[in-house]
This record gives sequence, structure tokens and C-alpha cells, in this order.
Amino acid sequence: MEQEVGTLAPQASAQIVSGWARIRGRLREEVGDSEYKSWLRQMTLHGVDGEEVVILLPTRFMRDWVSSHYGDRLRALWQAEFPAVRRVEIRVSQGAAPESDAAAGTIGAPDDVVAEPAERGLAESLSPRPAEARPAAEPRSDWVAPLEGRFTFDTFIVGKPNEFAHACARRVAERPAFPGFNPLFLYGGVGLGKTHLMHSIAWAIRDLQPARTVAYMSAEKFMYRFIAALRSQNTMEFKETLRAVDVLMIDDLQFLIGKDNTQEEFFHTFNALVDQGKQIVVSSDKPPSDLAGIEDRLRTRLGCGMVADIHATTYELRLSILEAKAAAAQVAVPPRVLELLAHKIATNIRELEGALNRLLAHANLFGRPVTVDSAHEVLHDLLRAHEKRVSIEDIQKRVAEHYNIRLTDMSSARRARSVARPRQVAMYLAKQLTQRSLPEIGRRFGNRDHTTVMHAVSRVSELMAEDAAFAEDVSLLRKMLET
Repeated sequence: MEQEVGTLAPQASAQIVSGWARIRGRLREEVGDSEYKSWLRQMTLHGVDGEEVVILLPTRFMRDWVSSHYGDRLRALWQAEFPAVRRVEIRVSQGAAPESDAAAGTIGAPDDVVAEPAERGLAESLSPRPAEARPAAEPRSDWVAPLEGRFTFDTFIVGKPNEFAHACARRVAERPAFPGFNPLFLYGGVGLGKTHLMHSIAWAIRDLQPARTVAYMSAEKFMYRFIAALRSQNTMEFKETLRAVDVLMIDDLQFLIGKDNTQEEFFHTFNALVDQGKQIVVSSDKPPSDLAGIEDRLRTRLGCGMVADIHATTYELRLSILEAKAAAAQVAVPPRVLELLAHKIATNIRELEGALNRLLAHANLFGRPVTVDSAHEVLHDLLRAHEKRVSIEDIQKRVAEHYNIRLTDMSSARRARSVARPRQVAMYLAKQLTQRSLPEIGRRFGNRDHTTVMHAVSRVSELMAEDAAFAEDVSLLRKMLET
């Protein structure tokens, strides 16, 4: 009669080893070679205690994964081999090493496994094999992206739109995994400084705590490396390498939208690192709550730390950035030129810096001074692209609000001066700020003739020359419409 597992004698060790080999072989048949090598091959049988089987895995992350995905199946397979088994406990042991294929059994023929000699005893034959000591894995150079030397905290210009994100980044750089700041999620539009801050964090950590390993990469690179690991059936190296770093930084997370398998891998990498007290820094163009296409569980985890946004730049911040760049280049740029660029290029700091570099390069190559005229000449395409598109409807609405008249008065037949003068101002601004023809402008003002528009433009120009207050009024309206 077959003995119960809990009372097995030492000489029964071969029976346990043989049964364990059959269980592993059956799992390998069920899940396939790739899944088996990634997760289940790392299992080591520690021993049997009464009704409980103890299996070891090298990391907490792998323990949790195997428990949640294969725990029930492992228990069922053990019970099929040894009916007395009631529980299968999976524990973490850094000393656990993968068992050999011989010990695991041969797929399709698990009974042919060569068991270890029975006289070695149950405790010895089932104990984990010693693993060779090895240093913590370093992120491979072809996996991570290089850091840009000019992106440091010293070169980051702080202003109202980015001061909170800058303060959060400083805190993480000085104290990685500080409570409440893990993960740090930076978000904002294109070219507002997210990547600059991430590189600054990495450089500061390397300077302040050189023993810490930092891995910075884009979400796209994370995805490509994960796919390559799947194709080469080498996902364990990918997992172990990234889970060994002290700080993981992923730029442009929005590129993982719709990439379900990569999101799954990032989610588990995220959990493994946070569980170990490691720092995560992520950037995106939107806050976690607005990342449609990202799994709810990942979106929730991303939002559980510190979320810091970088607002659109102000005129003052753009001007400060240009002044700092010009000073760094050791070139004297007239204030009016910097003001022109700061006023016209308002959406993207990268384009702003690129415009200044282009202007300085042109002046250097041709030996010409930097002036407002040269800026218009050299950057005409860029400045034109950033001109605000103003519609006639926008002009009519703004002028009506300014003069406190009804919008319908712009196209009505009323000729009272309180209505006619604002209407003429609106026609004048339509001619100055749009590409519409005179007949088309006339049609938008109650089907008036183009000569009426010509008269309005002429009359407003005369009044501006005669009346400084009126000229200032019209200039203010124009500035409001252009910004």
C-alpha cells in the first residue's frame, strides 16, 4: 500500500523526486516551452511537511506570479501524484536555483527520469542546490538610452509653469523612493521639459549616490527590448536585469497605449521594483487618469505616488530661457530679438531653442549682427507657422465685447456712431490680421460693398494717427487677438 507523503521514510526520496519530475513535465506540456522557461523552470522543491509541499522561487515577484497563475494547477497535480497533499506553499529563497532538465523530467516520457540515489536521504535530495554568488545585474548599454550631458538641474530654467515638477524631481534625486514620491509621474505637452527633468534626476543620482544603478529608456525602447526577449525566449534576462536596478525611468509612457503584453510586463516590473523599495520615474503627455488605452490597474498604480504637471510656458519663462541660452552661447543678442521669439514661439521650448540656435548660426556663418530684421528674414517660415490664425468671427466677437455692443450690430444696418466706429475697427483688424479679400470681409459685415471696407480701413488709420488714445485702444485689441 502506498505510504502517505507526510510519513515518507528517507528511502522514499526517489519516489518524491520522480513525482516532482512528472509534475514539472506535465506543466511544461500544458504551458509550452517559452512560458515554462520564463516562469516555471525556476522552481525548486524544498521539501514535504505533512500535507504541505514547499516550493522555492528566487524572487518575490516570481513567487506572486506563479502563485496567482499556477498555484491551483500545482496543487491539483501534486494531489494526483500524492493524494495526501492538501497545500502547495510557494516561498522566496535567494538561494534557490533552477533544477536541471534531468530533474525536471522529459516531456512525453516523465517516467524515464533518472532519480537521485535513495540512500542520500529525503532531506538532502530535496534541498535547494547552492547558487553561485553573482553581482547585481547592470542594465545593458544597448538597452538603456544615453543621458544628454546638457540636461541637468543647473541648466533647467524654473518658472511658475514648472516649479512644482522641478521641486518633485529634486526631491526624488536627493532621496529616491521617498514616501509619497514613488512613482514620480511627470506630464505635460511636447517640448515643455519633461525629458530634461528626467535626465537631471539621473545625473544627480549618479553624482550624489554613485552606487545606485539607474536605467533610463523610452517606453518604445522598453517595448522593443521586451519583444526581442520574447522572440529569443530570453525573457528571464530581461526581467532580472530591469528588476535589479535601483531607479527605473520610462519616458513617453503614452506609447504603451494599446500594447497589452508590454503593459502587462511593465506592470509587473513596476510592482517588483516598488516592492523592493526601488524608485520609478515616468513621463507622459497626459495625467494617468486621462491615459485611455492603459489598463485600469496600471493607471491606478501610476497615480498612487506623486503626479506633477508642467504647464504651458509663460512669456516671462520663455524670455528667461532664451536669455540663459544666449548667455551660455556667449553671444550678445538684442533684447528686442529675444522678446520677438518669446512672443511668437509660445508652444514648444525645443522650437524656441532651435530658433535661437538657427539665428545665431546664420549670424556666425555670414558675419552679420543679430537684429529684429534678420530674425524675421531667417525665421520667416517658423514665425509664420506660429502666427495665430484669427478669424473674422473672432475679431467681431472681441471688438463687440470691448466696445460693449451686440455681436449682431457688426452686420446690422445701424449707423449710430457708437456702433459704426466699432464696426470700422473690426473691418480694419480683419484686413490686418486675416488673408481675406475686401469683398469677402464686406460680406461678413452684413453684405457690405468692398468700398465700405476700404473706407473703414482708411478712416481708422487716420484716427490712429490723430488720436493717441484711440491708437492705443486699437493696438490693445490687436495684441489681444494675436496672443
